[in-house]
Amino acid sequence: MICFMFSGQPLIRTGVPQGESSFQGLASCCQENTGFNPLTDECSDPTVSENVRLQLFGVTMSLYRFSTMVHKQGLPDVITEHSMGIYPALAAAQSISSSEALELTFRIGSRLAAMSHTSEFALASVIGLDLDDLISIVTRNRVHIANRNTSRHFLLSGERHCIEAAAIEATAAGSFSSTVFGCDAPLHTPLVREIAPDLQQIVDDYHFKEPQIPLVDHLEQRNLAADDIPAFLVEELCRPVFWETTYRALRQRGIHRFQEVGNAMALTKFNRWIDSET
Repeated sequence: MICFMFSGQPLIRTGVPQGESSFQGLASCCQENTGFNPLTDECSDPTVSENVRLQLFGVTMSLYRFSTMVHKQGLPDVITEHSMGIYPALAAAQSISSSEALELTFRIGSRLAAMSHTSEFALASVIGLDLDDLISIVTRNRVHIANRNTSRHFLLSGERHCIEAAAIEATAAGSFSSTVFGCDAPLHTPLVREIAPDLQQIVDDYHFKEPQIPLVDHLEQRNLAADDIPAFLVEELCRPVFWETTYRALRQRGIHRFQEVGNAMALTKFNRWIDSET
């Protein structure tokens, strides 16, 4: 059995398939629905944040790569997703259209970006500490674990000054990498709940069909049904991504082949790490 994994927001725009007509079509679709063209990097609204542009670029690339992979080898048996990868995953499962996935990404991302008007947020990738040690650091510095990717690879999220302090403490505690980078909002933390009503209002504008390919979520490792999706799209932004748990659950289902759909190989690397500990 084969699983296609949809990764989240890329850190940079790279690997643009210049000259590919299918990507050009998706880029035009993105521009028509959001004002941003991931092929040319042009945006009709100059106030759209860099993170929202990266999110749109990532979704466009994932939709393009999914189409290419299906053309070469057919549909997967299962789909799963990580963070913002849920939007192209929904389109791949035929729950919404590609244009709706792009528009939804833009609207959700823009509302999240508005949180930066009142506070400065950041993320920290911490590698090398175990969960118990990290929980102590997180608690002392009033930040949150946003991604539990492997037993020793985590993403922290919160206010920037708190994240910077947590990263310094993680380094002192023995992590071999504690990298801080900016973001618009404290993704995958309870801090997002303050805008949950606004996010739900956006999601409620869309009609979600039953996924035509089993779509496994990163919170409860269940197959999402159409009725589950609206609540999940808000809840997943307020809770951590449990990638290690999701990967192990899929392996237990009999999935033997995992292919990443996106602009990087982060999930593939996480899987190798997890397998090395099995």
